[in-house]
Amino acid sequence: MSAYCQLTGVKPVFGNNVSHSHRRTRRRWDPNIQQRRYWLPGEDRFVRLTVSARAIKTIDKIGVEAAVARIRARGEKI
Repeated sequence: MSAYCQLTGVKPVFGNNVSHSHRRTRRRWDPNIQQRRYWLPGEDRFVRLTVSARAIKTIDKIGVEAAVARIRARGEKI
């Protein structure tokens, strides 16, 4: 499973480590991805979402039904 948020779409970003002598080596910044299980009352079942920490706060704010609707609007199957 890759480090990818189903709600926000955030993915790893790539760049350089720059040492004191300015030698550059490649590195990557991974998002804070968590697997969370949410109860969908409309479908009477649990769904497992791979979301970032920021997306967890968004789900708390807008609700899981609206969040799943956003994910499905992007064409992702849940």
